[in-house]
Amino acid sequence: MVVCGDDGLAHRLAAELRGVYREQVTLVVPPSGRRVRQPVVGRARAASAALLDMVNAAVNRAGNGDAAEADRELEATEPTEDVLADAGVERATALALVYDDDETNIRAALTARRLNPRLRLVLRLYNRRLGQHIEDLLDQSAALATGDGHGSGSGSTTVLSDADTAAPALAATALVGTSKIVETDGILLRAVERQPPRPGEVADPGLCTLALLSATSNDPAGADGSEGSGEHGPQLLPDAAAVEAATGRGTVALEQVSYSGPPLLAGRAGVPAFGELFSRRLRWSLAGLAACVVALAVALMVVTGDHPVHATYVTLLDLFAINEPAHNDDRGRQILQLLSGFVGLLLLPVLLAAVLEALGTFRTASSLRKPPRGLGGHVVLLGLGKIGTRVLTRLREMDIPVVCVEADPEARGMATARRLRVPVVLGDVTQEGVLEAAKIHRAHSLLALTSVDTTNLEAVLYARSVRSRLRVVLRLYDDDFATAVYRTLRAAHPRALTRSRSVTHLAAPSFAGAMMGRQILGAIPVERRVLLFAAVRVAGHPQLEGKTVGEAFRAGAWRVLALEVSDGVSDGERVGGAGAEGAARESRLVWELPDSYVLRGSDRVVLAATRRGLAELLGRRVVRRGADV
Repeated sequence: MVVCGDDGLAHRLAAELRGVYREQVTLVVPPSGRRVRQPVVGRARAASAALLDMVNAAVNRAGNGDAAEADRELEATEPTEDVLADAGVERATALALVYDDDETNIRAALTARRLNPRLRLVLRLYNRRLGQHIEDLLDQSAALATGDGHGSGSGSTTVLSDADTAAPALAATALVGTSKIVETDGILLRAVERQPPRPGEVADPGLCTLALLSATSNDPAGADGSEGSGEHGPQLLPDAAAVEAATGRGTVALEQVSYSGPPLLAGRAGVPAFGELFSRRLRWSLAGLAACVVALAVALMVVTGDHPVHATYVTLLDLFAINEPAHNDDRGRQILQLLSGFVGLLLLPVLLAAVLEALGTFRTASSLRKPPRGLGGHVVLLGLGKIGTRVLTRLREMDIPVVCVEADPEARGMATARRLRVPVVLGDVTQEGVLEAAKIHRAHSLLALTSVDTTNLEAVLYARSVRSRLRVVLRLYDDDFATAVYRTLRAAHPRALTRSRSVTHLAAPSFAGAMMGRQILGAIPVERRVLLFAAVRVAGHPQLEGKTVGEAFRAGAWRVLALEVSDGVSDGERVGGAGAEGAARESRLVWELPDSYVLRGSDRVVLAATRRGLAELLGRRVVRRGADV
């Protein structure tokens, strides 16, 4: 396996492949002097250090001409053809290009495909539309060069985005605090944390119990979604006996699974609503003048006895001063004409103000909006970089009100905020008054997603000083730092919800699974561990093929959750009368499989697995120095 990158994702991915999948890894990174300094400390640094120690030990053991098979690290400014050749791309099984620049990844992918048409490519691209075209282009090139059919295991290309991988989990955490959501290809998996049941109370397992949380005291904040707090860590994929025997421990249950529809539009861009076209004061002024006109028309009808339509017409003529003076009329008619003229004088500035406000509203329709007065129950999002932009899009697809805070007016997500008509506060979040302008005192939650850990922490601490029970979600890279922050905030604010998330921690399992040629649907964080969801073909896996669903389940490793059925085959018929009568066209996945159902080689299942469990289940056979490993 070859991993090329210039930030923390490359180091995490290399450690994932080496430590979990036991693969030989060549890591290509920029020279130390030109490398972008990343906060790779704590466990991430320990993982990279352990990887380098294994590299050096393997090189020392190789000694006599076997160094090519040992893990190693190369330093190169760019992944040129010579660098890729030196990294062994021509002999490699998979190549991951996880540079932060899309153009660098595409250029290296085209070169690598020419060097090795059978190479499995995994690209990190932020531009999803371009990524789809590049994926098709590289797959077609591999098919023509090797003569293989499209979709074969070798020569495949997978385009992923760390932002897309992390956005659903971050958005879900901000909304409901303890829920995790994985969404890929229309499949929506929702896991929810449940508090320990009271004595005599039976816990609802949902569709299945995915994990037992850390054994802590009855602390509602102890079931954290990122930090391994408590005396014992979480127990992933427990069996029924473990769930029944667990006391005082919260659980993570799969509560709801459904197909998601098309994304919801966040309103008609560029067409302001009537309430936004005119201010509230101006609307009241117009309403008052209209009431005056109606009153004058009624009074004129009473005084002169005219028809209501004619009385209204005469009142409008007097209002706009285009009627003849009432010299020869009675005194009542003259007084009404004077009052109508006075109301007309008041109407002119109001109409002028309406025109100016309307022009200003249309002129600024594509500019940044300010948080409206009285806004409450919204999400305050700090940072409109790659991650923040994806999270903003996810929140608006769910019609969640958002107020963004960004210091850079040229940030990547500013155009998205304008298009979605989301209020944005420009300013440094660490400065006084910025969070107040975002209405933090009436917000539902705070999402601190800037790329600087200390900035996120400072914003959260200040927000907590304004509102102590505010729900906060921090993007923190360093695991040890995140653990210390979580424990301190939990101790200081025991009734508030605090969560920390690492984008690379969530993205690395999906990238590693793609390098192994597997479809990773997504990842759900359980404290500081990760539970993966993968789509797997049963054929070729003796742990699954020919076994019942109950026999295929291995506690702490993997569990079959759903079965994919073909169009035209009813769910009940496919699983042997499981009670589902709907046709597959209504739901292509069958959930709540009976333990007696026998998995066939042609079946395709969705399973939940730990990282090591998935590596064991889907591990490939490699011949190294004559030994069958």
